[in-house]
Amino acid sequence: QLQLVESGGGLVHAGGSLTLSCAASGDSLEFYSLTWFRQVPGKEREAIACAGGGYNVPNYDDSVKGRFTISRDTVKNLMELQMSDLKPEDTAIYYCAAGKYYCSAVIALYDHWGQGAQVTVST
Repeated sequence: QLQLVESGGGLVHAGGSLTLSCAASGDSLEFYSLTWFRQVPGKEREAIACAGGGYNVPNYDDSVKGRFTISRDTVKNLMELQMSDLKPEDTAIYYCAAGKYYCSAVIALYDHWGQGAQVTVST
């Protein structure tokens, strides 16, 4: 059974950088489509970056395109989200997720979730 554990959240000033990590155990991330979601209070969880796997290029929501980079390391069995030029509107709880459906934005299609990491961007 795949389990995901997140790390790397925190407080950063606007314009700064932060990297979130999602370490996997119990199965190889090689067999999954990987997505980072984020959620702010009162709003739905939204997909912001996906690494579908194979030769597919990563997909990004327009709100983070050019600033965030998703990656997977099959040797270390982890996925990361490198975030740069952070803005106050990036403040949210970030979740890593692994599923069998390529880059789906449908939350119900993901069976495996990290516990969430708070990212706060101050002005």
